[in-house]
Amino acid sequence: MPSKSAKPSVSRRWSQHVTQTSNALDLASGVFTWSDPKRIARSLKRSAESSHRRKGSPLQSAMSMLNFYINRAGAHLPAKQKRVLAQAKEELRKRFSEK
Repeated sequence: MPSKSAKPSVSRRWSQHVTQTSNALDLASGVFTWSDPKRIARSLKRSAESSHRRKGSPLQSAMSMLNFYINRAGAHLPAKQKRVLAQAKEELRKRFSEK
């Protein structure tokens, strides 16, 4: 009987595939690994505002993609990067409220 780890790697990385090939936003490469929350927020905002394929508002799309990454990375995300991404969420809210 095959163990759970015998599954093909493709099925275990579906969230990575979604993040990389999302049809809603064109994300900069490695955006969620950056250490500057302001840079992450700027990039997400730029991507969301320039996209014509998103279904919600730019803020909803950007925040959704950020939350998706945080939730799917889960326990494998270092505490330092979780803090950076949480700060990026706050920065994203600030940037969208400046309009």
